[in-house]
Amino acid sequence: MDELFNRKESSVVSSNRILYTPSAFARNSLLHLQEIGELKAIRPHASGRSKLASFLFFTVVDGKGSLKYGEKEYPLGKGDCVFIDCTIPYRHTTMPEHLWRLKWIHFYGPTTNQIYEKYKERGGRPVFTPDDSAPFLAVWNEMVEVAGSADYMRDMLINQHLSSLLTLIMSESWHPEDQSALPPKKRMIVPVKSFLDTHYGEKITLDDLASQFYINKYYLTKTFKEQFGVSITAYLLNLRITKAKQLLRFSEKSVEEIGIECGLGAAQYFSQTFKSVEGVPPSVYRRQW
Repeated sequence: MDELFNRKESSVVSSNRILYTPSAFARNSLLHLQEIGELKAIRPHASGRSKLASFLFFTVVDGKGSLKYGEKEYPLGKGDCVFIDCTIPYRHTTMPEHLWRLKWIHFYGPTTNQIYEKYKERGGRPVFTPDDSAPFLAVWNEMVEVAGSADYMRDMLINQHLSSLLTLIMSESWHPEDQSALPPKKRMIVPVKSFLDTHYGEKITLDDLASQFYINKYYLTKTFKEQFGVSITAYLLNLRITKAKQLLRFSEKSVEEIGIECGLGAAQYFSQTFKSVEGVPPSVYRRQW
């Protein structure tokens, strides 16, 4: 693999990297690679940037150090992973007695800002420790191979690998233990979501939810969206439409029965609502699928 890299030696690090220039199509339409590499610290050193239109993922292969990101500092050790927005100032430093090895990926894309916001909404942190870092390293290896190749499909393949990386990262974003640190009313939002997940077929109003969970309905609406990135109304509609699609495809129930069971009302209203989301009435959806 070494021949794929641009090797750089200095008095403080030994590093290998591939600087990648995506096509105009990839830059405008896909997740695209900017740089991928690895380094081994020879002496204590620090590195950082700010206001860089990039997202950085790196994992500590060996050694220890720290990350200063924004106003916070995080300790880093073997197996730890970092996922940050590089428009925010950051600086990472290796410990003198535990010089580290890192593998990193700088990337960007037209949807990365929204993806990062969703990551944070779910509870994602700048630093996380997966149970197994092997899948992250496997994606890194695959991307190195593609980026260093002459494959005419490499922009698409890189987009695929970056999507896999973001899926792995997103799977580490949920931290239910953080709920204990939330204010009491915010902690109550999680049971509200659980209630919707199981009672979506019933008639549910904001007033009913506010009364049942002892939360002001305006606070409930605002906090639910902050927590889960979608309004209560949109979340409930999505649940109902998804269940309706399952029944349309995998049951013999009539359209009217399905609409009532999913909380979407009688046939006419169910048909109008379903069509507004899926683009076709439920009867057509059933025939198509």
